[in-house]
Amino acid sequence: MKESAASLRAAAALLPVAAVRERLLAELRSADTTILVGETGSGKSTQVPPLILDAGLARGRRVAVTQPRRVAAASVATRVAAERGVPLGGDVGYRVRFKDVTTEATRLVYLTDGLLARDALLDPALRRYGAVVLDEAHERTVQTDVLLGLVKAAQRERRRAWDAWEEKKGGARGGGAGGDASTKRPPPPPLRIVVMSATLDAAKFAAYFGGARVLHVAGRQFPVDLLYLRAPAPSYVDAALKAALQIHEEEAPGDVLIFMTGQDEIEALARLLRDRAAGARGPADCPSLTIAPLYAALSPDTQAVAFAPAPPGHRKVVLATNVAETSVTVPGVRFVVDAGLVKARTFAARLGADSLQVVPVSQAQARQRAGRAGERAGRGGQGVGARARPRLAPHSTPSSPLRSGSARQSVSAVHRGRLPRPRADDRARGSARRPLGRRPPTGGPGRETRAIL
Repeated sequence: MKESAASLRAAAALLPVAAVRERLLAELRSADTTILVGETGSGKSTQVPPLILDAGLARGRRVAVTQPRRVAAASVATRVAAERGVPLGGDVGYRVRFKDVTTEATRLVYLTDGLLARDALLDPALRRYGAVVLDEAHERTVQTDVLLGLVKAAQRERRRAWDAWEEKKGGARGGGAGGDASTKRPPPPPLRIVVMSATLDAAKFAAYFGGARVLHVAGRQFPVDLLYLRAPAPSYVDAALKAALQIHEEEAPGDVLIFMTGQDEIEALARLLRDRAAGARGPADCPSLTIAPLYAALSPDTQAVAFAPAPPGHRKVVLATNVAETSVTVPGVRFVVDAGLVKARTFAARLGADSLQVVPVSQAQARQRAGRAGERAGRGGQGVGARARPRLAPHSTPSSPLRSGSARQSVSAVHRGRLPRPRADDRARGSARRPLGRRPPTGGPGRETRAIL
């Protein structure tokens, strides 16, 4: 049963962002670029973009909100549309690969960072947008890092054109002349940029945007009790299974969110949970289990099961990858079980190919995952030993440009005119195939690859 818009707005009024709404709005008005850091569940993704739109900070143009994943863009847009009481695709919509739920009347657009980068390919100044909100910027994907450079360049270009127009307009007014056509047709207004995350290295991003102001929104809706294993488990799948069954049989009502590393482990854990739950002999009032997987390769209809309320007399157990770590909020979660591991993309330069490796999460990612239990009074359990947790890296792994191949982004940059096109003699020299496994020559100009930040 869907909640009414009034009840959703009443719940949104209790979020930490709502308590500082007026002060946040004053800060956003005073600067073109703002870095916003808020804990998981504070309401950044669902409350800040509509605030920008309703306050007129986009100056009549669209507000673009980027998400690193398709499921996040779709789910957050659906929630915001429900809160505003408008149909999805009207005032609020989303754009992901192969699906565009927007119209000409759409003013608030949630989209993946790759699609906004494609918009910048067609229009480097991003004239359709009055504000760009880069959500979950700590993910540091290749597309996110490229997009940071694109929106910064668009902001600089539009600010320069706007200042020149105002100066010309002031001169024409002072001279008493009517002014030429260039002063009567204003350029696009300056682009407003908001960078948001719960675990952002704010100082680095603020320095990149020329000393942008950093705002912190503190507090979760509820405190979270953190529990750790005494020592790392030999099999984190088995440990997650035992933790889920213990919660199911001993704890109060509330859904469970379990973080695993990939699809294979989620499917294996789902089978084990169904088999154990069918043969378990728990208390008479023990609810039934509803298993809901959640990962990027699932169809939207299958993913929707994870966001739907559990049937009466059931406890929902959501088995998710790190897609549930950021903007995707699974309602009803009171317990989080974290394996403490994640699959990270790495680039093998010797083979010239990307691969996925299972690595420990960072402290920032662990806090982000535990915060998913903070939207209701709950607990978070992590599959790392209490002594091992301080040895985790404080922040996420290095940005994707340092871990992935950059051929695709280089081709896009050539297309945009950001890099020079190769000459005919360069193509002739590069036509000979390099033997697989041999490293390219180093030390020459243009051989070094740098991250944007």
